[in-house]
Amino acid sequence: MLFRFNPWPLLLYLGLTLLHVSCQEQCQAQVSTQSDLALTLFREYQSPARYQFSRLTTAQTYSDDKILITGQTEPASYKISENATLTALQQHVLFWDRNGDGIITPPDIYIGFRSLGFSIPYSVAGLLINFFFSYPTRLAYSYLPDPLFRIYIPSIHKAKHGSDTGIYSSDGHFRPFLFEELFDRFDESGQGGLDVNELFALLSKDRVAADPAGWSFAFMEWGTTWLLLQREGRVWKEDLRQAYDGSLFYRIRDDRENIEGWRQGYGLGDFWRGLRSNGTWEESIKNSF
Repeated sequence: MLFRFNPWPLLLYLGLTLLHVSCQEQCQAQVSTQSDLALTLFREYQSPARYQFSRLTTAQTYSDDKILITGQTEPASYKISENATLTALQQHVLFWDRNGDGIITPPDIYIGFRSLGFSIPYSVAGLLINFFFSYPTRLAYSYLPDPLFRIYIPSIHKAKHGSDTGIYSSDGHFRPFLFEELFDRFDESGQGGLDVNELFALLSKDRVAADPAGWSFAFMEWGTTWLLLQREGRVWKEDLRQAYDGSLFYRIRDDRENIEGWRQGYGLGDFWRGLRSNGTWEESIKNSF
Protein backbone atom coordinates (compact mmCIF):
# COMPACT_ATOMS: atom_id res chain seq x y z
CA MET A 1 0.00 0.00 0.00
CA LEU A 2 1.32 3.43 -0.92
CA PHE A 3 1.88 5.92 1.85
CA ARG A 4 -0.92 8.48 2.02
CA PHE A 5 -0.27 11.84 3.60
CA ASN A 6 -2.86 12.85 6.20
CA PRO A 7 -3.06 16.66 6.28
CA TRP A 8 -5.41 16.96 9.28
CA PRO A 9 -2.78 16.96 12.07
CA LEU A 10 -0.85 19.67 10.26
CA LEU A 11 -3.99 21.74 9.63
CA LEU A 12 -5.01 21.37 13.27
CA TYR A 13 -1.60 22.55 14.44
CA LEU A 14 -1.69 25.53 12.05
CA GLY A 15 -5.18 26.41 13.25
CA LEU A 16 -4.08 26.35 16.89
CA THR A 17 -1.08 28.47 15.96
CA LEU A 18 -3.32 31.11 14.33
CA LEU A 19 -5.61 31.16 17.36
CA HIS A 20 -2.55 31.42 19.59
CA VAL A 21 -1.31 34.46 17.65
CA SER A 22 -4.72 36.13 17.90
CA CYS A 23 -4.74 36.00 21.70
CA GLN A 24 -1.00 36.40 22.17
CA GLU A 25 -1.06 40.16 22.73
CA GLN A 26 -3.56 39.90 25.57
CA CYS A 27 -1.75 36.90 27.06
CA GLN A 28 1.64 38.60 26.75
CA ALA A 29 0.32 41.71 28.50
CA GLN A 30 -0.75 39.58 31.48
CA VAL A 31 2.62 37.86 31.60
CA SER A 32 4.64 41.05 31.26
CA THR A 33 2.82 42.64 34.19
CA GLN A 34 3.92 39.83 36.46
CA SER A 35 7.28 39.28 34.77
CA ASP A 36 8.45 42.71 35.95
CA LEU A 37 8.79 40.99 39.31
CA ALA A 38 10.88 38.26 37.72
CA LEU A 39 13.11 40.84 36.06
CA THR A 40 13.67 42.55 39.42
CA LEU A 41 14.93 39.35 41.01
CA PHE A 42 16.78 38.40 37.84
CA ARG A 43 18.82 41.58 38.19
CA GLU A 44 19.19 40.97 41.92
CA TYR A 45 20.79 37.58 41.24
CA GLN A 46 23.22 39.17 38.80
CA SER A 47 24.50 41.51 41.53
CA PRO A 48 27.62 40.62 43.58
CA ALA A 49 25.49 39.96 46.66
CA ARG A 50 23.26 37.37 44.99
CA TYR A 51 24.40 34.50 47.22
CA GLN A 52 24.12 36.35 50.51
CA PHE A 53 21.35 34.83 52.62
CA SER A 54 20.24 36.60 55.77
CA ARG A 55 20.39 34.28 58.73
CA LEU A 56 17.18 33.99 60.69
CA THR A 57 17.20 34.43 64.42
CA THR A 58 13.92 32.56 64.72
CA ALA A 59 12.50 29.43 63.17
CA GLN A 60 9.98 29.54 60.35
CA THR A 61 6.61 27.86 60.48
CA TYR A 62 4.09 27.54 57.70
CA SER A 63 0.45 28.55 57.79
CA ASP A 64 -2.03 29.49 55.05
CA ASP A 65 0.71 29.78 52.40
CA LYS A 66 2.60 32.37 54.45
CA ILE A 67 5.84 32.02 56.33
CA LEU A 68 5.37 33.14 59.90
CA ILE A 69 7.96 33.72 62.59
CA THR A 70 7.93 31.82 65.85
CA GLY A 71 9.98 32.31 68.94
CA GLN A 72 12.16 29.21 68.61
CA THR A 73 15.74 29.80 67.54
CA GLU A 74 17.15 27.92 64.56
CA PRO A 75 20.57 29.30 63.59
CA ALA A 76 20.91 27.07 60.52
CA SER A 77 17.88 28.50 58.75
CA TYR A 78 17.98 31.01 55.93
CA LYS A 79 15.46 33.28 54.36
CA ILE A 80 14.50 32.12 50.91
CA SER A 81 14.69 35.69 49.64
CA GLU A 82 14.38 39.24 50.83
CA ASN A 83 12.19 39.81 47.77
CA ALA A 84 8.68 38.82 48.85
CA THR A 85 7.13 39.31 45.41
CA LEU A 86 8.19 35.93 44.00
CA THR A 87 7.43 32.51 45.41
CA ALA A 88 10.22 30.06 46.10
CA LEU A 89 9.11 27.93 43.14
CA GLN A 90 9.31 30.94 40.81
CA GLN A 91 12.80 31.69 42.13
CA HIS A 92 13.71 28.02 41.65
CA VAL A 93 13.12 28.20 37.88
CA LEU A 94 14.27 31.80 37.35
CA PHE A 95 17.78 30.66 36.38
CA TRP A 96 16.39 29.34 33.07
CA ASP A 97 14.77 32.68 32.23
CA ARG A 98 17.84 34.12 30.51
CA ASN A 99 16.39 37.53 29.61
CA GLY A 100 14.12 38.07 32.61
CA ASP A 101 10.88 38.23 30.59
CA GLY A 102 8.99 35.72 32.74
CA ILE A 103 8.99 33.04 30.01
CA ILE A 104 11.23 29.97 29.63
CA THR A 105 11.67 28.72 26.07
CA PRO A 106 13.11 25.34 24.98
CA PRO A 107 16.45 26.99 24.06
CA ASP A 108 16.52 28.50 27.57
CA ILE A 109 16.21 25.02 29.06
CA TYR A 110 18.96 23.57 26.86
CA ILE A 111 21.41 26.43 27.48
CA GLY A 112 20.65 26.40 31.20
CA PHE A 113 21.42 22.71 31.56
CA ARG A 114 24.60 23.07 29.52
CA SER A 115 25.77 25.95 31.73
CA LEU A 116 25.29 23.68 34.75
CA GLY A 117 27.63 21.10 33.20
CA PHE A 118 25.17 18.54 31.85
CA SER A 119 26.05 16.71 28.64
CA ILE A 120 24.46 17.50 25.29
CA PRO A 121 22.19 14.38 25.31
CA TYR A 122 21.04 15.11 28.87
CA SER A 123 20.38 18.77 28.02
CA VAL A 124 18.38 17.75 24.95
CA ALA A 125 16.37 15.35 27.13
CA GLY A 126 15.69 18.33 29.40
CA LEU A 127 13.44 19.72 26.65
CA LEU A 128 10.83 17.27 27.94
CA ILE A 129 10.32 19.84 30.70
CA ASN A 130 8.81 22.23 28.17
CA PHE A 131 6.79 19.44 26.57
CA PHE A 132 5.13 18.40 29.84
CA PHE A 133 4.95 21.68 31.78
CA SER A 134 4.23 24.31 29.13
CA TYR A 135 0.50 23.70 28.93
CA PRO A 136 -0.19 23.68 32.71
CA THR A 137 1.47 27.09 33.06
CA ARG A 138 -0.29 28.31 29.91
CA LEU A 139 -3.70 27.59 31.45
CA ALA A 140 -3.43 30.74 33.56
CA TYR A 141 -3.83 32.75 30.35
CA SER A 142 -5.53 30.58 27.75
CA TYR A 143 -6.95 27.12 27.15
CA LEU A 144 -4.99 26.97 23.90
CA PRO A 145 -1.57 25.31 24.14
CA ASP A 146 1.52 27.31 23.34
CA PRO A 147 2.84 26.01 19.98
CA LEU A 148 6.35 27.09 21.03
CA PHE A 149 6.13 25.06 24.28
CA ARG A 150 7.07 28.01 26.46
CA ILE A 151 6.79 27.91 30.25
CA TYR A 152 5.24 30.89 32.04
CA ILE A 153 6.98 31.66 35.33
CA PRO A 154 4.13 33.63 36.98
CA SER A 155 1.93 30.50 36.81
CA ILE A 156 4.67 27.91 37.38
CA HIS A 157 2.75 26.61 40.42
CA LYS A 158 0.20 25.10 38.02
CA ALA A 159 2.92 22.68 36.86
CA LYS A 160 3.31 21.24 40.36
CA HIS A 161 2.79 17.46 40.18
CA GLY A 162 1.70 14.78 42.60
CA SER A 163 3.87 12.30 44.50
CA ASP A 164 6.28 15.05 45.57
CA THR A 165 7.62 16.06 48.97
CA GLY A 166 5.12 18.88 49.48
CA ILE A 167 7.95 21.27 50.37
CA TYR A 168 6.49 23.60 47.75
CA SER A 169 2.89 24.46 48.54
CA SER A 170 0.16 24.46 45.89
CA ASP A 171 0.94 28.15 45.37
CA GLY A 172 4.69 27.57 45.11
CA HIS A 173 5.66 28.79 48.57
CA PHE A 174 8.45 27.13 50.56
CA ARG A 175 7.43 25.05 53.59
CA PRO A 176 10.50 25.04 55.84
CA PHE A 177 9.10 22.65 58.43
CA LEU A 178 8.62 19.95 55.77
CA PHE A 179 12.16 20.54 54.56
CA GLU A 180 13.49 20.00 58.08
CA GLU A 181 11.23 16.97 58.52
CA LEU A 182 12.65 15.42 55.34
CA PHE A 183 16.14 15.26 56.84
CA ASP A 184 14.93 14.36 60.32
CA ARG A 185 13.17 11.34 58.87
CA PHE A 186 15.47 10.11 56.10
CA ASP A 187 18.98 11.19 57.14
CA GLU A 188 19.54 8.04 59.16
CA SER A 189 23.26 8.67 59.63
CA GLY A 190 22.71 12.20 60.94
CA GLN A 191 25.46 13.56 58.65
CA GLY A 192 23.26 16.26 57.12
CA GLY A 193 22.94 14.60 53.71
CA LEU A 194 20.98 11.90 51.89
CA ASP A 195 22.59 8.98 50.08
CA VAL A 196 21.10 7.00 47.19
CA ASN A 197 19.27 4.49 49.37
CA GLU A 198 17.76 7.25 51.51
CA LEU A 199 16.60 9.10 48.39
CA PHE A 200 14.90 5.92 47.13
CA ALA A 201 13.19 5.60 50.51
CA LEU A 202 12.02 9.20 50.13
CA LEU A 203 10.63 8.50 46.65
CA SER A 204 8.86 5.41 47.94
CA LYS A 205 7.26 7.39 50.76
CA ASP A 206 6.00 10.13 48.44
CA ARG A 207 4.37 7.83 45.87
CA VAL A 208 0.58 8.02 45.85
CA ALA A 209 -1.81 5.62 44.12
CA ALA A 210 -2.58 5.87 40.40
CA ASP A 211 -0.01 8.61 39.74
CA PRO A 212 2.58 7.21 37.31
CA ALA A 213 3.25 10.71 35.93
CA GLY A 214 4.06 12.03 39.40
CA TRP A 215 6.27 9.01 40.16
CA SER A 216 8.21 9.59 36.94
CA PHE A 217 8.62 13.33 37.43
CA ALA A 218 9.77 12.87 41.03
CA PHE A 219 12.31 10.24 39.99
CA MET A 220 13.71 12.46 37.24
CA GLU A 221 13.89 15.50 39.53
CA TRP A 222 15.68 13.73 42.37
CA GLY A 223 17.92 11.88 39.92
CA THR A 224 18.97 15.16 38.34
CA THR A 225 19.47 16.69 41.77
CA TRP A 226 21.75 13.86 42.81
CA LEU A 227 23.77 13.97 39.58
CA LEU A 228 24.25 17.71 40.03
CA LEU A 229 24.87 17.99 43.78
CA GLN A 230 26.24 14.76 45.20
CA ARG A 231 29.43 14.99 47.15
CA GLU A 232 30.89 11.93 48.87
CA GLY A 233 27.78 10.02 47.81
CA ARG A 234 25.29 12.38 49.46
CA VAL A 235 23.05 15.33 48.65
CA TRP A 236 23.83 17.80 51.44
CA LYS A 237 21.22 19.82 53.25
CA GLU A 238 22.50 23.33 52.57
CA ASP A 239 23.04 22.58 48.88
CA LEU A 240 19.49 21.31 48.61
CA ARG A 241 18.14 24.32 50.48
CA GLN A 242 19.78 26.62 47.93
CA ALA A 243 18.44 24.48 45.09
CA TYR A 244 14.91 25.09 46.32
CA ASP A 245 15.24 28.85 45.95
CA GLY A 246 17.36 28.65 42.79
CA SER A 247 20.44 30.48 44.07
CA LEU A 248 22.51 27.30 43.81
CA PHE A 249 22.28 27.29 40.01
CA TYR A 250 23.93 30.69 39.75
CA ARG A 251 26.68 29.54 42.10
CA ILE A 252 27.33 26.43 40.00
CA ARG A 253 27.43 28.44 36.79
CA ASP A 254 29.92 30.91 38.26
CA ASP A 255 32.07 28.17 39.81
CA ARG A 256 32.28 26.42 36.44
CA GLU A 257 33.67 29.62 34.93
CA ASN A 258 36.51 29.62 37.45
CA ILE A 259 39.68 27.55 37.15
CA GLU A 260 38.75 25.04 39.85
CA GLY A 261 35.23 24.58 38.52
CA TRP A 262 32.26 22.95 40.23
CA ARG A 263 33.63 20.12 42.36
CA GLN A 264 30.39 18.26 43.03
CA GLY A 265 28.07 16.07 41.01
CA TYR A 266 28.45 12.75 39.25
CA GLY A 267 28.77 11.86 35.57
CA LEU A 268 29.47 8.89 33.33
CA GLY A 269 33.20 9.59 33.49
CA ASP A 270 33.10 9.32 37.29
CA PHE A 271 31.11 6.10 37.01
CA TRP A 272 33.52 4.31 34.66
CA ARG A 273 36.64 5.54 36.44
CA GLY A 274 35.27 4.45 39.80
CA LEU A 275 34.07 1.13 38.44
CA ARG A 276 37.52 0.33 37.05
CA SER A 277 39.33 1.29 40.23
CA ASN A 278 36.87 0.12 42.90
CA GLY A 279 34.89 -2.67 41.31
CA THR A 280 31.34 -1.62 42.28
CA TRP A 281 29.20 1.39 41.40
CA GLU A 282 28.57 2.13 45.10
CA GLU A 283 32.29 2.38 45.83
CA SER A 284 32.78 4.45 42.68
CA ILE A 285 30.31 6.98 44.09
CA LYS A 286 32.02 7.17 47.48
CA ASN A 287 35.43 7.61 45.91
CA SER A 288 34.53 9.87 43.01
CA PHE A 289 36.06 12.88 44.79
